Amino acid sequence: MASVKENGGVDNLAFDMEEQVNDQLKGNADKTCGSDSVAEEDRNKPTYCVTDVPPWYLCIFLAIQHYLTAFGGIISIPLILSEGLCLQHDSLTQSRLINNIFFVSGLCTLLQVVFGVRLPILQGGTFALVTPAMALLSMPDWECPAWTKNASLVNTSSPIFIEVWQTRMRTLQGSIMVASLLQVLVGFSGLIGFLMRFIGPLTIAPTVSLIGLSLYDSAGVKAGSHWGISAMTAALIILFSQYLRRIPIPVPAYDKIKKLHISKFFLFQIMPILLGIAVSWLVCYILTIYDVLPSDPAEYGYLARTDVKGNVVSEASWFTFTYPGQWGLPTVSLAGVFGIMAGIICSMAESVGDYHACARLSGAPPPPKHAISRGIGIEGIGSLLAGAFGTGNGTTSFSENVAALGITRVGSRTVILLSGIFMILMGMLGKIGAIFTTIPTPVIGGMFTIMFGVIGAAGISNLQSTDMNSSRNIFIFGFSMFSALVIPNWIMKNPNCLQTGVKEVDQVLRILLTTHMFVGGFLGFFLDNTIPGTKRERGFLAWEKVYLEDSSNTLATDEVYDLPFGITSHLQSQSWVRYIPFCPYKGHSSQPEDNKVTQSPGSEYSTRI
Repeated sequence: MASVKENGGVDNLAFDMEEQVNDQLKGNADKTCGSDSVAEEDRNKPTYCVTDVPPWYLCIFLAIQHYLTAFGGIISIPLILSEGLCLQHDSLTQSRLINNIFFVSGLCTLLQVVFGVRLPILQGGTFALVTPAMALLSMPDWECPAWTKNASLVNTSSPIFIEVWQTRMRTLQGSIMVASLLQVLVGFSGLIGFLMRFIGPLTIAPTVSLIGLSLYDSAGVKAGSHWGISAMTAALIILFSQYLRRIPIPVPAYDKIKKLHISKFFLFQIMPILLGIAVSWLVCYILTIYDVLPSDPAEYGYLARTDVKGNVVSEASWFTFTYPGQWGLPTVSLAGVFGIMAGIICSMAESVGDYHACARLSGAPPPPKHAISRGIGIEGIGSLLAGAFGTGNGTTSFSENVAALGITRVGSRTVILLSGIFMILMGMLGKIGAIFTTIPTPVIGGMFTIMFGVIGAAGISNLQSTDMNSSRNIFIFGFSMFSALVIPNWIMKNPNCLQTGVKEVDQVLRILLTTHMFVGGFLGFFLDNTIPGTKRERGFLAWEKVYLEDSSNTLATDEVYDLPFGITSHLQSQSWVRYIPFCPYKGHSSQPEDNKVTQSPGSEYSTRI
């Protein structure tokens, strides 16, 4: 099925995607996605399908693009967690956490593409676990000592300080590792198909929305360190991503067909966040070297300086090697496990929708039950590895990278494999992580206001398949959202209100009830499944319609979901394979009934940035 497409040209990695697509459709119609039935005017068909291998230079360029697309979300997670881990003033350790999460994200991407759902889908950290993690770290037992918040009192090489943050990290690690076993079980046992019968838009919408909305305080604190710089960063990202995204940059290019010519490169569409950060960063640097920004740490605007983090780049090693247990032996908190489990359930529901969106955009048939089960199971293993390596987070499918497939129309999993390798290499370069930690605080705050707002809106977009003229649906969504804001806020202001007499139970209840997305998701789930409503009203009918449309609009066969290295062919001779939920079995239909209600509407736009 796979076809290797070469046009023989040496491009300088700046090219017009539309130009190249049209050239190849005209000159290589018999090779496009292995089928000559793809019309030139059909712009919804991918140029390269799942099993196709683009030219080497195109693979490299698109792999870098996917890395840059995920860049904002990946570096945001350790920067947020550093506050709960008492690392606000330890930039060197922050850089190690950034290297850590890049390395594990790359490793998990390779596992997912080779052995998991086998679609071109990038893996990375998830904000669904940030909220329960911060809830755990904000408990009285884990609240940072006052002296760790004062830069003048922090000695980052002190054994006392190291023990303070590593104790918290080890607890977070152990909780993530134990909670990830739930995802492994649900995935490889095939239970995900059963669970998705009950999880609809009215459960997913409040859950995902509250992931973004609950982080408003972190965004506000960082943006408030200099509102002018934060506003400039947000304005630049908006300008690049919304107003200039369709404006190409003319660049010289060369290929055998057109020789030397001027081509177009959609720079603003590909890396708006990175460009916004870079420009704001440069402005802060200029203001720093001319001493426009205050040099007194007590003055407003000091955190906008680029020299706040000292010599972190020069102190960081060129190469860093991450390994499991590098922060010590993980410990387990029962309360933390339950909180992380709530995040993992949310992540699983959204990932199923991402699989379907990715399949549609890459020309593959809707993923069969065994592929979805395997994908969720591999994500569970990825979260287990993330916990063991000490990222302080888990792993999930990156929705914005799924959306990037629709922009480039290149759905080759070879590109994502290369992107995973690229992330592993970036995770091993210590200087790279150190550079990212020097981004001024208000620049990060400006980025957060955009990212978290998009996450909140992406959650609400799941309601598009429901009947929002229904008073039932309006009540469920409104009550779930408002309760998820009121209850956690009240409990955090009255921490002693939960006293059952059993300390462990108190901790579990506190973490769950102060995790906004759990409260909203649980209420949405309970009310949606108990208040009478039709399938059309609840949004399930629209999901089924999307599923049927996907089934009739594919360019590949179910073989794209087979296990690699001839494993599937070998297993077909074994009769017991039919009883293994995550193994492909040709004796049964590849599109079982359980999978018919799994597409998450709007999930290709939902952002785990």
